Amino acid sequence: MMDHHVHSAITQGVQLRGVDVLTAIQDRSDTLPDDDLLRRSTELGRILFSQDSDLIREARAFQERGEPFAGVVYAHQLQVTIGICVRDLSDLAEHLEPEDMANQLLFLPI
Repeated sequence: MMDHHVHSAITQGVQLRGVDVLTAIQDRSDTLPDDDLLRRSTELGRILFSQDSDLIREARAFQERGEPFAGVVYAHQLQVTIGICVRDLSDLAEHLEPEDMANQLLFLPI
């Protein structure tokens, strides 16, 4: 699941590589606070990709509380290129099962 902070070129690039992507905007969850967005992605069984550093804090808070979540992948907007995001997200989708990312926080590039 793509947070609404993600550049559309990343979403399109990942989709062109055959990855099933749902955006927060498509899901109408783009106005939810970060904790509820993380719960929503978990409810849908989708790992959340974000470029919003607030999601890092939220994922860590979930880990500290022992609250389960589907997983968060984060890339800094200015430090990771669109191409690297597309490549790494596609690779993750191809090689990981959703349960591999459960309760995990992963940073790009990998």
